[in-house]
Amino acid sequence: MTLFALILALILEQVRPLGAALRVLAPVGAIADGMSRRLNDGSVSHGRVAWLLIVGLSTFATAMAYWLLWELHPLFAFVFNIVVLYLCMGFRHESHSFTEIHLALRMGELDRARTLLAAWRGGRYDEASASEIARLSIEMALVAAHRNLFGVVFWFVILPGPSGAVMYRVARMLAETWGRCRDAEFGAFGVPAQRAFDALDWLPARITATVFSVVGNFEDAVYCWRSQAVLWPERSSAILIASGGGALGVRLGMPVHESGGIVDRPEMGLGSEAGVDHMQSTVGLVWRALLVCLFLLVLLAAAGWVGR
Repeated sequence: MTLFALILALILEQVRPLGAALRVLAPVGAIADGMSRRLNDGSVSHGRVAWLLIVGLSTFATAMAYWLLWELHPLFAFVFNIVVLYLCMGFRHESHSFTEIHLALRMGELDRARTLLAAWRGGRYDEASASEIARLSIEMALVAAHRNLFGVVFWFVILPGPSGAVMYRVARMLAETWGRCRDAEFGAFGVPAQRAFDALDWLPARITATVFSVVGNFEDAVYCWRSQAVLWPERSSAILIASGGGALGVRLGMPVHESGGIVDRPEMGLGSEAGVDHMQSTVGLVWRALLVCLFLLVLLAAAGWVGR
């Protein structure tokens, strides 16, 4: 049932992608804002309690709803799986931004590509070259494919019902809102959220990077993973970008023009300078990785059925 729910949710997400504001995280975000205002005293301990309350309760509530629906009828639980997984994924929404930038660069509309990248990534890219835009877009696509698809699928398979998918998405949301807040008044309240998400994403990120390596240039991907990932500030993103760049045979990272200045970044990946052809190859890499993951799930499901 897990495999069929996943396939149907993927099809539904491709046919009718949801905007970010319509996803299941919107009400959870409002609760998180209210809780941070009430509990935040700038300490790690209060941040840990708040994280456990939000992530723990949302995960438990989802698991209980799944169990109750299963008791009523397995079909209800099956539909619940599809709906919640669909709401937790954002693969098509993110790929739409990537596709628009790819098309703009293909048509030679550099200013439009800069505007689209700024809307997707944040910041300003008035002086960014076509190669820089392609490079940043590929990096965003590799990380987004993992965090909006592969990471969600991993925890969906591991925990009962869709509770794992909800746990991962809520933990990611708290890491992005609390964990990255550097306001002095916010203090260390968001530190546990970032650490918890890093722990939850440790294994899924490495599995995704491994699949990228398998469906691309394996030797270069593994070399970049081992030698370059340590240079990037965020480790899970570094693994995905380094392995993806090596698998694609494209140079990522490196300095870029952003928000009126030059941001110095280490070189990631190997090969030629990023361009529109590499953006098209990125789409192929992600889809091949998805097919490999689905194939592995089919094998696991078949093994379970045979073992009964």
